[in-house]
Amino acid sequence: MDDSERKALIESLIFVSETPLSVDRIREILGDLPRKEIQRLLSELVDEYQRTLRGFTLVEVAGGFQFRTRPEHAEYIRKMKKFRPLGFSPAAMETLAIVAYRQPIVRAEIEKIRGVDCGGVLRTLLERKLIKIIGKKDVPGKPLVYGTTQKFLETFGLKELSSLPTLKDLESLGSPPSSQSFSTLEAAVPISEPSSKKEISESAGDPQSHGEITENPIKDGDCLSKEG
Repeated sequence: MDDSERKALIESLIFVSETPLSVDRIREILGDLPRKEIQRLLSELVDEYQRTLRGFTLVEVAGGFQFRTRPEHAEYIRKMKKFRPLGFSPAAMETLAIVAYRQPIVRAEIEKIRGVDCGGVLRTLLERKLIKIIGKKDVPGKPLVYGTTQKFLETFGLKELSSLPTLKDLESLGSPPSSQSFSTLEAAVPISEPSSKKEISESAGDPQSHGEITENPIKDGDCLSKEG
């Protein structure tokens, strides 16, 4: 099998995948193709899609690769598919930004930064699968600890958390972590929208700086209502 055939095969796998397809998963499917070779082929494919200015591109996002429409076409795609972009209130975007930059973080720490109760906003973000409960802080009361999800990375077109604008970048623009933090992130639509909402755990921040975190087996919706 030559490179053209391998690229076509990889394209097929990415096209039918409901979520971004990782290099490891591609290697698992293909079997005998080395990881470095897969990475080389993916890199060439990304370049090819960028050069040819097609209606969609191949991007690395959320730990894998996914076909996405170009952001500049979003207005016309919304007209065809008749869906509205994710609507976030300023409070939700501000809370999400705080979780993204300060995770792992507990509700009391979020409320201290915002100065208002965040229970309802956290519930909304949990329902939208943009944040998740990653455990409990090993302090009196054992408050719930929050972090962002795989869907957060997919929604904002991020390869990983380190792809977020740095605090230094934001300060140079005179903007604190808030809804402005995500204003320049890619607004693209995945070619294949996921039908399942499987969450993939990812590490976030340094738990040691926030107290020990223990696993939390209770469902997200149940936990939130029981938190002080």
